[in-house]
Amino acid sequence: MTDAEPRILLVDDDRQLGAMLREFLELQGFQVDVLQDGQAALDRIDQDPPDLMVLDVMLPGINGFDVLRQLREKHQLPVIMLTARGEESERILGLMGGADDYLPKPCNPLELTARIQAVLKRSMQPAPAEPEALVLQLGPLEMDCSRRTLSAHGKPVKLTAGEMRLLEQLMRHPGQVMSRGQLTQLALDRPLEAYDRSIDTLISKLRKKLAATGIPREIIRGLRGHGYVIDDTFGQDD
Repeated sequence: MTDAEPRILLVDDDRQLGAMLREFLELQGFQVDVLQDGQAALDRIDQDPPDLMVLDVMLPGINGFDVLRQLREKHQLPVIMLTARGEESERILGLMGGADDYLPKPCNPLELTARIQAVLKRSMQPAPAEPEALVLQLGPLEMDCSRRTLSAHGKPVKLTAGEMRLLEQLMRHPGQVMSRGQLTQLALDRPLEAYDRSIDTLISKLRKKLAATGIPREIIRGLRGHGYVIDDTFGQDD
């Protein structure tokens, strides 16, 4: 193993599944640790954070949602949640809690690998070089794409990697309606799937975080059947 291998923490109380996924992911070039307990995962992350965590919802003691909530109080570590198949409510709760992506169980190891690679790509790669702007400004909103930071009225706003990429795409196309398919591909680095509400959930989360800084929720408008647009006139009268 080399230091260049992405380090994955897999948290799942199914020991047989954990061992199988660990073996598969290590063959794909990842360095994998497996834990069966949510509290143990939080303690490990405090001491030695990995590059990404794969987190099951159903855990003994602290469930996956509580682990994610406690994690987000201190860390912006990328998280992919494993949810019960068909439970859309679990997927929405995971995204609202700050997960970067989700996958239903039982999951295909190849698809899990692809999701891990996509999340790592958007969370670890540097911002694109010119001619794309490295600093985006819209009224009191300012995003530094090289540092992956956002400020509103001069104060920092904490966003997950997925939320940051989504807002970046909207800010790069102010006043332009972007479809859910476009946003899913650009922000989450994967095609839009049937019944996939990831973008809608992330938009809701973004609006809530921006509203907490005094930015009106209406800055991001949804157009039924078309997509979302960020107001290109916002802040012009300030």
